[in-house]
Amino acid sequence: MAKQVCIIGGGVIGLASAYALVRAGHEVTVIDARDALGRETSFANGGQLSYRYVAPLADAGVPLQAIGWLLRGDSPLKLRPRLDPQQWRWMAAFLRACRGSVNKRNAAHLLRLASLSQDTLQQWREHDRLEGFNWRRNGKLVTFRRAGSFEHARGKVADILQQQVLSAADCARVEPALAEGDFVGGIYTPNEEVADCHAFCQRLAARLDASGRCRFLLGRKVTAIRHAGGVVQAIEVGDEVMPVEHLVLAAGHRSAELGLPGLSLPLYPLKGYSLSVPIGAQHQAPKVSITDYDRKMVYARIGEQLRVAAMVDIVGFDAGLEPKRQALMKRLALETFPMAGDYAQAIEWAGMRPATPTGVPLIGASAYRNLWLNLGHGALGFTLACGSGQLLAELIDQHLPSIDMQGLAPRAA
Repeated sequence: MAKQVCIIGGGVIGLASAYALVRAGHEVTVIDARDALGRETSFANGGQLSYRYVAPLADAGVPLQAIGWLLRGDSPLKLRPRLDPQQWRWMAAFLRACRGSVNKRNAAHLLRLASLSQDTLQQWREHDRLEGFNWRRNGKLVTFRRAGSFEHARGKVADILQQQVLSAADCARVEPALAEGDFVGGIYTPNEEVADCHAFCQRLAARLDASGRCRFLLGRKVTAIRHAGGVVQAIEVGDEVMPVEHLVLAAGHRSAELGLPGLSLPLYPLKGYSLSVPIGAQHQAPKVSITDYDRKMVYARIGEQLRVAAMVDIVGFDAGLEPKRQALMKRLALETFPMAGDYAQAIEWAGMRPATPTGVPLIGASAYRNLWLNLGHGALGFTLACGSGQLLAELIDQHLPSIDMQGLAPRAA
């Protein structure tokens, strides 16, 4: 029997959830405070679909390394402490997760979800003919400038059939644009993919609209959730009260604003930046997706542009551009790939990645019988979106989920 599902959030997570639910035969309403879909974190993110390299940021040695970063002017991490209990709770939980054993366990959870997400996207592309978002299977190369970080990473390679440890010379052979780089080695995963996340959102929206089973309420902010007896009854959208049968929270870090008794959402925005650099016939942009590990920068060729994304800023909730951070990113990109594109015409962007302290998202049932969560994907939102949406649809349908939900299911407060 078709269920009525309301989704708060029109980014890639909310739209992938809506698409999976509509495929399963349900009726969906997507509500977003913006007047267009996919306009926040999904708009100009890194574009890499990184299905094998999914290790969380929280790891042994990261706190000490972060202290060194904070003392540098070109640090990939920026912390601005605030009189905000939410920020301090998140950072305390992050520090508790910075252990090798915890990182390994959480990476395994993410790997299961990422594998499902890759399979789900493949099914949607091939079975549903979903296309038009610059998808390519171009491979991904994680490069290292320091021997210590390279040795640490190569020790974590779990699948030698999927990931190859390369010398600096091998890296340049895989991606000739790296020939002038100051790298000591890399880890190459040939089956990784790349696509335009915003275009993907638009394609999902078009299919949803054509299905006749989905409606969109844009430019409408949900201000409150009404509940009684452990059940969500309605949502308040301005002056309007809308009854709901099932409700999905997929509004990124803003979901915490709608917190309810018994519902703990350990989310905080990690601000990131990107450049969209036009590529002409005279340019030599990398064809393989590149992650510059020590600088925490990613490069992905999406159609006729090079997407450069970087930085982890824990600075509060202001998504505005910061000229110094953008200038730093552009300078480092020019040092690494000086001939990759027309940097003078690059389009700048900043967005807020909704992250949990562990790096593992919250997917599934909440303390309320008909309230579902799909939150906290951090920098892996595009990578994990299709699998997360598929899992959510299975859980709402009370079907056996496609993967073990250990580590992914939300916990009650």
